[in-house]
Amino acid sequence: MAAVGEATAWDLSTMDIARLADALLGAGLPEEAARHLQHAGFAYGQDEVAERHLLDAEVLAPDHAAVLIALYRFYFYKGRLRDALEIAQICLRKAARENSLKPDWREVRREDGNFSSYDARLPRFYLFTLKAYAYLQMRLGRVEEGREAVLKLLELDPSDKIGARVLLGVLEAVAYGDDD
Repeated sequence: MAAVGEATAWDLSTMDIARLADALLGAGLPEEAARHLQHAGFAYGQDEVAERHLLDAEVLAPDHAAVLIALYRFYFYKGRLRDALEIAQICLRKAARENSLKPDWREVRREDGNFSSYDARLPRFYLFTLKAYAYLQMRLGRVEEGREAVLKLLELDPSDKIGARVLLGVLEAVAYGDDD
């Protein structure tokens, strides 16, 4: 951790933070990539066509949140949970970078970011990404990894603005044999 007033490689200016937050809403997305995302939406029922458009958008804007989120949603809703997890992991690394957090979510502490504000888009992106990661781990049978991630979410966001307690409830129900 840098001393007060000491610059680090992770420091971001207010303008950088605004730019990154805007990227979550699609700003800075190349027009051609945006067209591919739109075509993927139109072709959603045609898996191969839709995925090809998403992958073409990824080639054009490989680290853009809008593309990554579109890929994640496609894989998730198509039931391709391993592919969705791979994208969630990419998003988690991206969210850590853009929030100036440690790359390993286990090492992130509550005081490392503005996790208490629902209006803080970049920290919220991190929390929602970690929630997706936790959920997918649980769905893929990696219950302990999912539990650790849920507990980390509750540590970072004790007021539970993003609904991690729901996942904890699912874990507890499974532990007690109540799979309804």
